[in-house]
Amino acid sequence: MNYKNILKVLSLIGMTVAIIFLLDVLVGFIYDENYKKFLIYDGVFFIINLIFWISLKNHDLDLKVKDSILVVNLLWILLGIAGAIPLFIYTNVSFASSFFEAISGFTTTGATVYTDIEALPQMVLFHRSLMHWLGGMGVIVLGVGLLSMINPTGSLSLFKAEATGIQLEKLTPKIKDTAIRLWIIYCILTAVDMLFLKFFGMSWFDAINHAFSTISTGGFSTKNNSLGFFTNDGIIWTTTIFMLLSGINFLAHLKLYHKDVSGYTTEEVKWYLLIFSILGLTLTFIHMDIGGDNFYDALKHSLFTISSVMTTTGFATIDYGTWSHFAIAVIFIAMLIGGNAGSTAGGIKVVRHVIVFKTLFSEFKRIIHPSAVISVFVDGVKQESRILSSVFGFFMLYMISTIIVTIYIYARGFDTMSAISAAFAIVGNVGPGFSLVGPADNFSFFNDFDKIFLSIAMIIGRLECYTVFVLLSSAFWKKF
Repeated sequence: MNYKNILKVLSLIGMTVAIIFLLDVLVGFIYDENYKKFLIYDGVFFIINLIFWISLKNHDLDLKVKDSILVVNLLWILLGIAGAIPLFIYTNVSFASSFFEAISGFTTTGATVYTDIEALPQMVLFHRSLMHWLGGMGVIVLGVGLLSMINPTGSLSLFKAEATGIQLEKLTPKIKDTAIRLWIIYCILTAVDMLFLKFFGMSWFDAINHAFSTISTGGFSTKNNSLGFFTNDGIIWTTTIFMLLSGINFLAHLKLYHKDVSGYTTEEVKWYLLIFSILGLTLTFIHMDIGGDNFYDALKHSLFTISSVMTTTGFATIDYGTWSHFAIAVIFIAMLIGGNAGSTAGGIKVVRHVIVFKTLFSEFKRIIHPSAVISVFVDGVKQESRILSSVFGFFMLYMISTIIVTIYIYARGFDTMSAISAAFAIVGNVGPGFSLVGPADNFSFFNDFDKIFLSIAMIIGRLECYTVFVLLSSAFWKKF
């Protein structure tokens, strides 16, 4: 393992992030806020990374998979620290709370420690949304585009370490081109969403922040009541649609850019939209029965809620935690489903559910017909045993992670619903859960150690377990 490789990659991405953080300073300047401390911090952050980069400029990168895994894990921790310092400087919270907020931002979880969001400086509000937006597509993917200029072969292993889903697919001969084009699609969706939100009555500042949070499926808002603050139905429907789009594999959007709609006809997308429709309509009728709303209002809030939870965005228009047990059960199912592989959404991912159920049904057939040769196919492609093992292994690691977090929170003295829902919300990068961590509440009541513990759980969920848990293997440190 070459530590120079790791330092060079981290310093390159660190410089990039420092440059992007200048947007926070620009917001502070526009709104006449005390941006000078942020500017000084950002300058120091950039210079530190620049020193490492210059000292290693003659080092030829040869990034192996083992190096990439360490880079990814270290990067999320260092990003959490880098993003936390401005929050610690400008808001009255502990560093652990700032670190939690930053990790929640970069991992697009959307859980917050702030009780009065609207009292925060505009610069801080933008900083929170910007962390979402950078983390949504993945700082690593941005790094791939930069790294491949220096190391065309090694950047592929870095992309594999960060990419979420079943298999890595690239649409161009060079992984750098795929990464850059994905960022272009990401920027286009963000801009279009922002323009629609502005058209329907948001200020430019709110529109930019909510577009950042929507396309990244993050969930940070500039308002205490989240999207419930805005009364224009156009804002609600626009956000619902763009959350759904962001929950679809971004390679499908990239294919559409090349006039190929095949990305939207995959089994995963079909199941994704079907599950969303079923859960949304079910919640609509429950909401009509419990809340007494007419069909339109119930449909509006229900589709928004399912879209928000299923894509792990975490926005809210109303406090769904006060709905019936049946409604909470439906929302909890949406929380367990997640978005598509290759999207900015977190959670288990729809394709994994598809593979698991197909594998189970194939086992039923094998019991009935012991001599039959039965395989699992997704979109007409036979799934290798390696893929099946990986999916079931992920499920095991995901459940182990949520169980550990649940037990920890419950042992701290909190109620069962808060413990379970917080665990799934944190590991699944959803944000709000139920009870004490519901959509109308926040995570400020946890102590500093709790917040560090939960921050690690968010990183585990963002990196989909394997990339973190492999560090616990002795074989990783001996031979890869």
